Amino acid sequence: MILVNRETRVLVQGITGREGQFHTKQMLDYGTKIVAGVTPGKGGTEVFGLPVYDTVKEAVAHHAIDASIIFVPAPMAADAALEAAHAGIPLIVLITEGIPTLDMVKAVAEIKALGSRLIGGNCPGIISAEETKIGIMPGHVFKRGKVGLISRSGTLTYEAAAALSQAGIGATTTVGIGGDPVIGTTFKDLLPLFNEDPETEAVVLIGEIGGSDEEEAAAWVKENMKKPVVGFIGGRSAPKGKRMGHAGAIIMGNVGTPESKLKAFAEAGIPVADTIDEIVELVKKALG
Repeated sequence: MILVNRETRVLVQGITGREGQFHTKQMLDYGTKIVAGVTPGKGGTEVFGLPVYDTVKEAVAHHAIDASIIFVPAPMAADAALEAAHAGIPLIVLITEGIPTLDMVKAVAEIKALGSRLIGGNCPGIISAEETKIGIMPGHVFKRGKVGLISRSGTLTYEAAAALSQAGIGATTTVGIGGDPVIGTTFKDLLPLFNEDPETEAVVLIGEIGGSDEEEAAAWVKENMKKPVVGFIGGRSAPKGKRMGHAGAIIMGNVGTPESKLKAFAEAGIPVADTIDEIVELVKKALG
């Protein structure tokens, strides 16, 4: 597994809001080691017995924290991520969708410069199967196994994970990187981690139309990957110029087309599934 395990100590930013409380309970039930929460103005209160602080800096002063998950409304979400990075939290998971793109451009660059890793925004988070869940995924569909999963689509992630679980293959760590045009962590950023992870025997890469992340990932795979990779591209029937689901899933000119992604995958020797069930068949074949 990569990035997180059962020992990862988690802070929830926006813990007292409706979404924050709901998913905090779900994460605790999964076994996630949540140590505290932050909501400005609610310092000194508790949620599920967890202490709530006014600022991330205060929380870090009282607890060792490895990761933060953010349930903060879009206008303040990028600032919340920056607050976590400035407090020295190494892993930041940004769930919020609809964050202004210019806010994200600034935040992504600054967080990277500070040495933290941002996952998202507009993402379902990260889960190391049967160990810890820092996100909003339905934990029961993830069974411990052999495959690393990276995806731009939340729903397709769950479907692929469920199919791999039902087939008895399972997953190590699953990362939903988000579907916005500007995100903190890309396929290319995560592939080296899976490449070096002894528990991961193959990687499933679930992309979609728009952007060039899949093409860049394919180039990296071609040059560096030691393990088999199976691909899937969502939105292949989308017309040019029409956004499909995610803000990042839009084809402009010849960039981000299904054809360019399929060509890049083919050149890197990555077989591409047409259906979720075919992902399982291709993974079985890759694992021998």
